[in-house]
Amino acid sequence: MKLKTTITFLLLFASALSFGQIQPYGHLTIFSEDGDKFYLILNGERINDEPQTNIRVEELVQPYYNAKIIFEDKMRQEISKNFLQITDVDEVFMDVTYKIKRDKNKPSKMKLNFFSMTPIPERYVAPSNMYVRRWGQPAPPQQVIVQQTAPVGVVQQTTTTTTSVGGVNAGVSVGGVGVNISINDPVFSGSTTITETTTVTSGGGAVVGYQEPIQEGCYGARPMNNGNFSSALQTIKNQGFDESRLKTAKQIAQNNCLNTNQIVEICKIFGFEETRLDFAKFAFDACVEPQNYFKVNNVFSFTSSADELNDFISRR
Repeated sequence: MKLKTTITFLLLFASALSFGQIQPYGHLTIFSEDGDKFYLILNGERINDEPQTNIRVEELVQPYYNAKIIFEDKMRQEISKNFLQITDVDEVFMDVTYKIKRDKNKPSKMKLNFFSMTPIPERYVAPSNMYVRRWGQPAPPQQVIVQQTAPVGVVQQTTTTTTSVGGVNAGVSVGGVGVNISINDPVFSGSTTITETTTVTSGGGAVVGYQEPIQEGCYGARPMNNGNFSSALQTIKNQGFDESRLKTAKQIAQNNCLNTNQIVEICKIFGFEETRLDFAKFAFDACVEPQNYFKVNNVFSFTSSADELNDFISRR
């Protein structure tokens, strides 16, 4: 009887472990309550090339992500949110949804609020108005600019692009001549949008150019090398007062990327707690590893300063 109970327990334990390993990831959905189109950037990676109102990112493998939202309407303020939670309090990955809404008192100010958190669904069918991308897929295709020869007098062409699960088909008609392009990706799932711009001239050859994706902020970038940082550190130290040192330090942080250790070293130069806090807030955007920014808390003499920095980061 005891042996049977032990075997049963082991089977249940193994089953629990197996279940926990089935989906070691979570999903994130962000939608605009007022229909404002936006671009989503997670941990420095741009998710969508075309502005959307409803974006879902699947198979996120980290419990927290840093998010930045840029709106198509430049009058809307950008949103920066650090430590966007993908797990519950027990660190179990969930299907999490956040919503964007306008501030009632100031329409240009935008807010990102928690909306819901549910267990990972076994089967999920995205609505037609939702942009879906799987985390870890190659970045969205580069924008292709094609300049192609056309007969004299032909200055117009028609381009049709369709996107479906598993591939992309495109047809181009120039002067009555049709060209079909088919791209199949067995890993691809969901839907996406590829923008192709074609310019036709009356002479010359075909020229193809590529536009690199836009990089946002310093996340994941390369920090200042040791030599340049040592020179920058000495330049700050050469200033006579904290106010002058702060101005110089901000100038360096504004034009360079820094890691947390470099930010800590700069903070240590300042003689006043208030100045350290001021620079720590300013340098956050220059940090290549914001997930490790907690190290900066060690430069403060008072816990209230560390609390204020943490509050500042959470609001971002």
